[in-house]
Amino acid sequence: MSAEAASRAPIMPLRDLVRLYLSHAGNFGRPVALSAFGLTNAETGRLFSGYDEDYHISRFLQFAEAAGEKFSINGIPATHVSLDAEIESIL
Repeated sequence: MSAEAASRAPIMPLRDLVRLYLSHAGNFGRPVALSAFGLTNAETGRLFSGYDEDYHISRFLQFAEAAGEKFSINGIPATHVSLDAEIESIL
C-alpha cells in the first residue's frame, strides 16, 4: 500500500462503525454525538469525511449540528450522526 493510500484508508471498517453506532444509539435513526466514537477530533473528521465522500455510504449518514463538540466533516461542522437502517445492505 502506498503512503497516499494508507493515509486515506479508513481507521475503522464500516462494519465496526455501524456496530459502535448501534451500541450508543440503540437503534438506527437516532443521533449519536461524534465524540462518542472515542477518536480524536482529527481522526473523527478523517473517518467520517472519508465515508461521506463515498456515495454508496454517504446516503446512509445524516450529520447534524447541535450542542456538543464540533467536528469538521468535509469542511462542514457537525456534532452528531445518525445512520439509516439501510446501511446494513452494504455491509
